[in-house]
Amino acid sequence: MTYASSLVLQAVASGHPYGFDVMDVTGLPSGTVYPALRKLERSGFVRSRWESERAARKEQRPVRRYYEVTGAGVEVLSEVTKRFRLISKALVPEGSEL
Repeated sequence: MTYASSLVLQAVASGHPYGFDVMDVTGLPSGTVYPALRKLERSGFVRSRWESERAARKEQRPVRRYYEVTGAGVEVLSEVTKRFRLISKALVPEGSEL
């Protein structure tokens, strides 16, 4: 898994469930975040669902696709945080654990 994909997975695991939110917290561009999310989903590390059009319309914005980490994603995240030590420090608030 690449460092960028690891950052995206960590962001989702830390409670940033949609693409723009992941972009904001990681500083990665959309051309990195969205392909990483698709790859993570194909790999079974995250799953996604579309919010209702009604909810988006109520807030006058486009429909969002929400992501959540799967059990397999939690396991692989544990492995990559050992490899990329800065990931856990960059995105997990102090005192929190995965």
